[in-house]
Amino acid sequence: MAEKELRSMGGNQTWITEVTLLGFQVGPALEVFLFGFFSLFYTLTLLGNGVILGIICLDFRLHTPMYFFLSHLAVVDMSYASNNVPKMLANLVSQNRTIFFVPCIIQTFLYMAFAHTECLILVMMSYDRYVAICHPLRYSVIMSWRVCTVLAVTSWACGSLLALVHVVLILRLPFCGPREINHFFCEILSVLKLACADTRLNQVVIFAACVFILLGPLCLVLVSYTRILWAILRIPSGEGCRKAFSTCSSHLCVVGLFFGSAIVMYMAPKSRHPEEQQKILFLFYSLFNPMLNPLIYSLRNAEVKGALRRVSWKQTSV
Repeated sequence: MAEKELRSMGGNQTWITEVTLLGFQVGPALEVFLFGFFSLFYTLTLLGNGVILGIICLDFRLHTPMYFFLSHLAVVDMSYASNNVPKMLANLVSQNRTIFFVPCIIQTFLYMAFAHTECLILVMMSYDRYVAICHPLRYSVIMSWRVCTVLAVTSWACGSLLALVHVVLILRLPFCGPREINHFFCEILSVLKLACADTRLNQVVIFAACVFILLGPLCLVLVSYTRILWAILRIPSGEGCRKAFSTCSSHLCVVGLFFGSAIVMYMAPKSRHPEEQQKILFLFYSLFNPMLNPLIYSLRNAEVKGALRRVSWKQTSV
């Protein structure tokens, strides 16, 4: 493997320039099966989120704050899956599983940025539902397009800045081996194992970020939906109650899948989850979760299903 010799004040130090992603260590026949299986799921992820994004753009009835945030969620899911899955698929059918260190760090940054942004977008969506159901008369004032734009930009900016903090702390470390990452992409905890220096500061920052970006938003979501549930129970109209519950239950399913898998991966004791089991958890997080989101919203949301029928009818009538 290529190596680069750098001289520092402390003397000679060897830095790696490329690493090997071990991925799923299975036989050739199973690798081919996994390639087809994951390719199907990746295609469904892009197709499902693309359809959601398309119907929101094409149907003016969905030009509301709730679907504005849902469109951002679809973009995040497509970007998140596209950052991790293509390299994994390439490694399943290739003997050369190396990746240069700089693209590896870029992949780590994008993975963290999209994950953080999705956490914040989900919080914005819960706040939108809280205002819509608990303060319906003031909804159009509170959730103006200016406010929605600021909230969305803030989510993307905070997610990216927090990911940048992680990357800056990673780049301060010397990386001299091992040259293998026992994962299918450059996940931050796996990358830290390549460092030949103390990574306790990185571990503390990761844990603090989990509290800030996972537990904090999750508590806000739970508080919002506790208030929403109380408000729904007081709605006199049965139809209005069903409509509100249908919309909120879809969002709660997405929140549960996303935050649940993330907390298990980053906040549960690692000794309880062997490396191969962690790969399955990350696979669910980076591939299955983005694929399930559009299915949940399309199957459980009457407005999305209605918009899909209207867009399909327009296309067939042209």
